[in-house]
Amino acid sequence: MSWPRRLLRRPEGLAGLAILLVLLSAGLLASIISPGDPLRIAGRALLAPFTDRAFPLGTDRLGRDVLAGLLYGARTSLVVGLAAAFSAMILGVCVGMAAGFAGGIVDEALMRVVDAFQIVPGFLLALAFVSTIGVSTPIIVLAIALGAWADPARLTRAQVLAIREQDYVASARVIGMHPAEIAFREILPNALPPVLALSATIVAGAILTEAALSFLGLGNPNIATWGSMIAEGRSVLRSASYLSIIPGAALAVTVLGVHLFSEGLGKALGNDGARAA
Repeated sequence: MSWPRRLLRRPEGLAGLAILLVLLSAGLLASIISPGDPLRIAGRALLAPFTDRAFPLGTDRLGRDVLAGLLYGARTSLVVGLAAAFSAMILGVCVGMAAGFAGGIVDEALMRVVDAFQIVPGFLLALAFVSTIGVSTPIIVLAIALGAWADPARLTRAQVLAIREQDYVASARVIGMHPAEIAFREILPNALPPVLALSATIVAGAILTEAALSFLGLGNPNIATWGSMIAEGRSVLRSASYLSIIPGAALAVTVLGVHLFSEGLGKALGNDGARAA
């Protein structure tokens, strides 16, 4: 049985996938469900949820539609989370592959760089990077990726160190296969499954980091984000708590969905790895 089927047979994987599909649909259909700029003033300020059919989730202090912000915020979270995770995975896999396959002084040098990045908390690194370079979506993605690539690098290195001692790798060397071909055809495909399972965790961390940066006013001010929505509701928390509760709940459900999907994916890939072994 292939790993996608194993994933769908896992209750946690199925629940996580359902949540992520809802999030993906919200992001893709945001411009259809709520056309126009989500940051525009659309109605009377501080309308409570379910009191006006035009604004099902109410409006904020400036009269902006909370539902529109929620939908476009989902798009922002998806873009930032996936882009940051992809960047971190590419960098981490390349460094881990080079360190594990080359060994010796190359391994030592690259691992000391990994250690240096792991010492600094990812959020603090992203905070310092964005504060220094400036605020834009590509900069935020890069800042989050710089704080997240070390774990995939270390895991990839561990997998490569174990796989390069296998008999089929030794056989490839004996028949004269080029080292680069051995690395990318024989070692990398077998080292990737546990690293791919880690990617879901990186997505969750990236979404939380982006929300935290936006909450602190270091997100892109030209796009709707859940972090900025939560921050917007702080000043009226007693009279209009929904302004912070709604995006906060969306953020919590999203991270929960990514976590469940990660658990299911890890077990599905683990089963495949166990069978192959």
